[in-house]
Amino acid sequence: MPALMAGDTTKMITVGASKRSYVLHVPPKYDGTKPAPLVVDFHGLSGSGMAERRSSPYVAQTDPEGVVMAFPTGLSGPSGAAWDVGPCCVADVDDIAFAKALVADVMTTACIDAKRVYAVGYSMGGGMSHYIACHAADVFAAVAPAAFDLLEENVDDCVPTRPITVVSFRGTSDPIVAYAGGLSSVVAGMSITFLGAKGTFERWAKINQCNGAPSAPDANGCESYSSCMGGTEVMLCTKQGGGHDPGNASVAWPKLKQHVMP
Repeated sequence: MPALMAGDTTKMITVGASKRSYVLHVPPKYDGTKPAPLVVDFHGLSGSGMAERRSSPYVAQTDPEGVVMAFPTGLSGPSGAAWDVGPCCVADVDDIAFAKALVADVMTTACIDAKRVYAVGYSMGGGMSHYIACHAADVFAAVAPAAFDLLEENVDDCVPTRPITVVSFRGTSDPIVAYAGGLSSVVAGMSITFLGAKGTFERWAKINQCNGAPSAPDANGCESYSSCMGGTEVMLCTKQGGGHDPGNASVAWPKLKQHVMP
């Protein structure tokens, strides 16, 4: 594998009939001599890959370990660039195919460990991370969504090919994605119903066939089910008084990297 220069490069790939873009971030510590993890970070509604690259809390955590990151850009929906997570927020786009094609494309240029590919995301990107856990557990080892929940409209379609670790971050005072869940009409003509932070936590525990009760919240507000199928975990980190926040990468990354593909 040729050595890649450290820095950010915008890459284009064709998925179906669409040309799609992502920003490939290669950290200075990456040397190409051993397979590195890959973290794919999805932006929020009306964002972009480059904007997410600039604001992501993950780079500071992953760069020192030589982790490669990718920041895809969604296609435009009624409220700008978004991800198709079923009933929202851009219509008739196969973003699961895009996510898988992106991973395959990165693997053609970087030395990536196929057992350590992760999805994270903020807001609408958190929704895409949940959707990936539901529909792309054959490629992604674990996910860490922030400021989004599973949706009542299509949660019954969430049947991962294997149990998958999910680390969710939510704020109790989120003005956009209510902690308790409920109807959201942020995107015109694409109303959705959030399961809520606790409802999403419990649903993932059920999907992963977790046993027992969750742990009590720790100093970071994280409670977790750890006795789940395949050694997976389901975690909810609640920020008391927190708003529409991007989550705590210093909590998420150490947890994500513990989980590799079987």
